[in-house]
Amino acid sequence: MKYTTFILASLMTLALSACSGPAGPAGPAGNTGATGSTGNAGNAGNTGNAGATGDTGATGNTGNTGNTGNTGNTGATGDTGAPPR
Repeated sequence: MKYTTFILASLMTLALSACSGPAGPAGPAGNTGATGSTGNAGNAGNTGNAGATGDTGATGNTGNTGNTGNTGNTGATGDTGAPPR
């Protein structure tokens, strides 16, 4: 009990001195965070429209000459002549 007053006074002085100084400087900035994951691939594009109808083709060439026709049939036998006079 002999030192009670001294101890209390020392503690009060210590507590008071801990609260009375100016604020210290700000600490250094934290490290940069890790890079995020890559996003998902986009959806496939829509199918294109059908193309326009093409132009009409040119007229074709004239055909080749036809083959010669078949020979005609033999004619009928003639009438017998009149008897002499």
